[in-house]
Amino acid sequence: MQLKADPEKFDQLQQLFIREIIEQIRLKLTEAGFRDEALKEVTAHIAFSVASTIDDNAGIEAESVAVKPYLSFVTGDEQLVHGGENSYMHEYVADLITEIFDE
Repeated sequence: MQLKADPEKFDQLQQLFIREIIEQIRLKLTEAGFRDEALKEVTAHIAFSVASTIDDNAGIEAESVAVKPYLSFVTGDEQLVHGGENSYMHEYVADLITEIFDE
């Protein structure tokens, strides 16, 4: 597998990825009994937190080891696509929450 910088493709893939994360969070919270505005608000908070952690905004350190995630995606042609820098999915959460909950 070869690592390939493709910011446009990476942006598309990370948006699809965080959308799926939001949908899964919403499903599990619905199953747990959350509804209406509480469902939307808690989904947004959890999704933003998860995205920020993946985006390496959380400053994770355990046992004096810094944990620095770097997101990439496998494409159909067996390449690892990355954006040339850390992901920034957290920037899409608010707009996607609005879009998903207005569907």
